[in-house]
Amino acid sequence: MASLKEIKGRIASVNSTRKITSAMKMVASSKLNHAQKAIQNMLPYETMLEHILKAFLAAETEAQTVFGQERPVKRVALVVFSGNSSLCGGFNANVIKLMQRTVEAYTQELGQGSVEVYAIGRKVNEKARKLGYDVRGDYDALIDHPNVQPCIDMAMELGSKFLKGEIDRVELIYHHFKSAGSQILTNKTFLPIDIESELDRDHERDLTTNIVTKQAQDYLKKNRRKKEAENEEVKPLNDNFIVEPDMHTLLSQLIPKLAHLMLYTALLDSVASEHAARMVAMQTATDNADELLRQLNLQYNKLRQQSITSELLDIVGGSINN
Repeated sequence: MASLKEIKGRIASVNSTRKITSAMKMVASSKLNHAQKAIQNMLPYETMLEHILKAFLAAETEAQTVFGQERPVKRVALVVFSGNSSLCGGFNANVIKLMQRTVEAYTQELGQGSVEVYAIGRKVNEKARKLGYDVRGDYDALIDHPNVQPCIDMAMELGSKFLKGEIDRVELIYHHFKSAGSQILTNKTFLPIDIESELDRDHERDLTTNIVTKQAQDYLKKNRRKKEAENEEVKPLNDNFIVEPDMHTLLSQLIPKLAHLMLYTALLDSVASEHAARMVAMQTATDNADELLRQLNLQYNKLRQQSITSELLDIVGGSINN
């Protein structure tokens, strides 16, 4: 059985760890708030671009360009998003496992050396290089400082390779941020672009709260939808576009912008998902530390009481003998 000194040392150690996990939880919560604001700032552009493309599709316009043409797949590029640091639960491990499964599947189907990886995040970058994958570029800084311009440059590089026939398919592997308590691991096709499926994908995100319990999220979602329905106003839409010089030229400009948006959205979703996963992991660690402290304090008090009782018995026994 542990002595009082050992238990007291363990209590001090757990207390120190709890302070660290509690502080990291608050830091992750603050960073998550900034990441949610970044997504909110991007949403108006996304909404307007999608509205224009949907208006063209509704007019039964031929919306496919060279970026949407299917062809036999001989070489694949994977754009994989992870974090730069640990202590975020299974966030990084899940991304790496999906990347490995995808690379193995394409290697068996297309042969060795048929996959190149664009690793965004230190964790996936180190793992991909360790496994001997064909890793292109260094994008670790994007996770700490998300920026749209590097995403545009990467999308243009991938688009250029796609047009030249150097790669025949590009896939994104990342966590789609739905809420602070729900991040969906996603593997979707980036090139060729299927405009209709991309415009109809799940856009639902909860960017208003950091609450992670499912019951609280359902309650807030229900009340938010009720409030939106009550305040909903009919907004006139001006879809009477005049297209110059022609539809094909216009789509050749808009669809690359959609590609830029897809990459930037995946980056923002991944960053927000990492902070949310770390916040949940640190909250769980703090709760576990509280429970461990409760058990240690109980054990300490029991052992201390036993020690006092033993000393009293020794005193009583000595006085009787005398």
